[in-house]
Amino acid sequence: MITVSLCMIVKDEAEVLGRCLDSIGDLADEIIIVDTGSRDGTKEIAGRYTEKVYDFAWVDDFSAARNYVFSLATMEYIYSADADEVLSPENRERFRLLKETLLPEIEIVQMKYSNQLQFGTVYNFDEEYRPKLFKRKRDFVWEDPIHEAVRLTPVVYDSDIVITHLPKEGHGKRDLACFYRHCKQGRRLSKRLHGLYARELLLAGDEEDFRQAAEIFAASAADEGRDEEELVQACCVVARAARLAKDTVAFFKHTSKVIAQEACSEICCELGHFYEEEQDWAEAAVWYYNAVYETRPVLDIRTGAEEGLEGLIRCYEEMGCPEQAEIYRGELLKSEGRR
Repeated sequence: MITVSLCMIVKDEAEVLGRCLDSIGDLADEIIIVDTGSRDGTKEIAGRYTEKVYDFAWVDDFSAARNYVFSLATMEYIYSADADEVLSPENRERFRLLKETLLPEIEIVQMKYSNQLQFGTVYNFDEEYRPKLFKRKRDFVWEDPIHEAVRLTPVVYDSDIVITHLPKEGHGKRDLACFYRHCKQGRRLSKRLHGLYARELLLAGDEEDFRQAAEIFAASAADEGRDEEELVQACCVVARAARLAKDTVAFFKHTSKVIAQEACSEICCELGHFYEEEQDWAEAAVWYYNAVYETRPVLDIRTGAEEGLEGLIRCYEEMGCPEQAEIYRGELLKSEGRR
């Protein structure tokens, strides 16, 4: 049986920390909790479950905090948990069996993270695999009988364990503020973070978030060091920001950049919203139709389904075509049923 260090970083999680630790704490061989500046009773609650409660001065960097808590672990594997996660009784049993049967060559175990869409996260699916259990010390293995080399790719196992995500509230505003601060400090977003920032804006951003991000993503759209995927992401953000700001020149400049290559559902929906605001229902319907049936989404899966269909329904109702609106209402119900 493997041994597991449960490692967590927390801040002001008094409402949910006990719930999390009640569901997973007794399955760990040690619990290590690093607090990054709580002002509620988080540390006191943590102390009921473990003596290993430490402080870490917040430096606006989640990776730094996670690296610190990982450095304190002593068991064979590290389980990384957030305070708003819960394991059901069925999945507790799956975790216990995993501890008993995990093969020693497995270096990362992925678990299904569920209940994401309810809280406006940056993900398009309600359930997805995430790496959650990590071998603390990696064994380096030579491979191949000739021209031998050290295996660099980790051995990953996709388990059947499902973690339920039950946050107190969405983290969108917190994350968007963090993205903005990092960009204003002159830091260049990696390709991964560029996509996550753009996606979180489309899923959870308000008008002020887009106003702040417009300059950042306009620079990305003009940056020759960004690839085509990042260009499309940037244009989606700037187009939304421009539409909200009533900046028609910037709006068509950035929608055209995408359409000139290959349109996506997000840009089509932006054009649909633009013409709908102009009360040009027929033209808006053309773009909403393209969003659903002729293109695919690159950031927000809803633009290629619910958002586009809702736009079609509104347009055909405004044009006095209730039968056509009813057809799309049926499509919308089917789409929602698939999610």
